[in-house]
Amino acid sequence: MNDGKIIIDKIIEMAEQEASQIRAKAQDEVDTLLKGTKDRVEREQDKFDVQAQQEIGKIKAKEVSGAELKGKMAVLEEKQKLIEEVIAQAQQKLESLPETEYAQVIRSMIERLDKANGTEIILSEKDKEKLRTIVEQSGFTLLEETRNIDSGFVVKNGDIEYNYSFASIILIEQEDIRQIIAKILF
Repeated sequence: MNDGKIIIDKIIEMAEQEASQIRAKAQDEVDTLLKGTKDRVEREQDKFDVQAQQEIGKIKAKEVSGAELKGKMAVLEEKQKLIEEVIAQAQQKLESLPETEYAQVIRSMIERLDKANGTEIILSEKDKEKLRTIVEQSGFTLLEETRNIDSGFVVKNGDIEYNYSFASIILIEQEDIRQIIAKILF
């Protein structure tokens, strides 16, 4: 039995050696597989990090661009408000000129008109008596009818009327006025 035990021990020893070698080989394969997987995961992680940074860069650029656009729009809006205020103040100043200056402005405007046959001037109720002599001295006919305008006058030539009130002139010329104001202010 001793011989049987020796053979069995020898077989067990050989089996244990072979199992140990198989385990070592399997562990090497597992280690190699894990290392490969770990390397692949790190490469993918690096690739993902690069893509994430690119996306973050795009998002930041988009946000900055949006903020810059909003800022420019806010500045433009404020400039427009300022231009509107300047136009309103200019109109107010024109309409509140001292009587002599106002009369000079109206005289200058009337003298530049074409003195075509039948051209007549219509004033507001408040200006009619103050400006009567200016209209008549300029060679135009002053009509007795009046218009509801704050300042300026209306030119009537037959059935056609031209509104030369300050508000109307400013309204018609507003684009040019805005450009001039913008050049001065900005």
